[in-house]
Amino acid sequence: MNLTEIYIQEVTRRLPEKNREDIALELRSTIGDMLPDDYNEDDVKDVLEKLGNPAALASGYRDQPMHLIGPRYFDVYISLLKMIIPIAAVVAVISMIAEYFIGFGGEEAILNVVITIISEGIWRIIEVGINVFFWLTLVFAIIERTDKGKEQYPLSASLKKWTPEDLKTVIYIPKKKAITKLEVFGYLMWTAIWATFYFYANHLLGVYEGGGDGLRFVMPAFNQDVLLRYWPIVLVVIALEIGLGLYKLLKGQWTKKVAIFHTIVELFATVVSIVIVSNPNLMNQEFIMYMSHLFSTSTKQFEIWIVGGVIIIFVVYAAISIFDGFRKARIR
Repeated sequence: MNLTEIYIQEVTRRLPEKNREDIALELRSTIGDMLPDDYNEDDVKDVLEKLGNPAALASGYRDQPMHLIGPRYFDVYISLLKMIIPIAAVVAVISMIAEYFIGFGGEEAILNVVITIISEGIWRIIEVGINVFFWLTLVFAIIERTDKGKEQYPLSASLKKWTPEDLKTVIYIPKKKAITKLEVFGYLMWTAIWATFYFYANHLLGVYEGGGDGLRFVMPAFNQDVLLRYWPIVLVVIALEIGLGLYKLLKGQWTKKVAIFHTIVELFATVVSIVIVSNPNLMNQEFIMYMSHLFSTSTKQFEIWIVGGVIIIFVVYAAISIFDGFRKARIR
């Protein structure tokens, strides 16, 4: 079998059987037209080299692409992956933490709880990432194969052909002004952590003693009943922080509106925190007595130190965070 027939066979074997004969005839005619009258093997090689790889030529005859996701949809596909995976990961971790503590009985030590949450959280993030990747890839693979258009130009974010007008929507974001997905993920993760400690403080925060079986929780630091009196307003803080995190993810940079929203959330959360901490019945009296004896001070003085210190930390952190937000928003 000569090189021409081998080449044609390599092309047609990659095509549906019903089309092979017609395409083989077409290729023989095309190659024959490209060859000189008195040709040799080198002339055949030159023609076949111009036609290119048989696999690439075969893909031009197929109604469906040979790639999973081609250049037409690839950029949109990657952009959606980058946007959806962090959101799905945060939601999965928050729900995992909530599920864990709903069934938490308080028998485990805090160290074991932290280790369990971290290990389960990592596995949940991997699992969610794989699921998002699989389903989004499947959707785009189906779109790729049902699209009857022959154009291979990459689509813009609006799923339309790119035009110079699209450049007007491109916004340059300085590095110091940008809000990374990792930053948003960390912010939402912190919300999930403090919310978990708030609603299960009587199982997690307090005095631990070491023993043969490891750390043992012996005394809660806070009165859970007092904490739960504020649960409606705390849920508002959680909702505001989640909303702020998603808003940051959507904007991708610090702007005046983001800084204002950030300021509202910080001020509201700080006021709520100060109100809760200032409640004289918040801390467990046994815990106050235990700690005051440990630090050789009076119970009243210990309470003042704790409440005053926590309030100062909240206020200073909020002030620094608000200032930093407006500073980044002013960067050009």
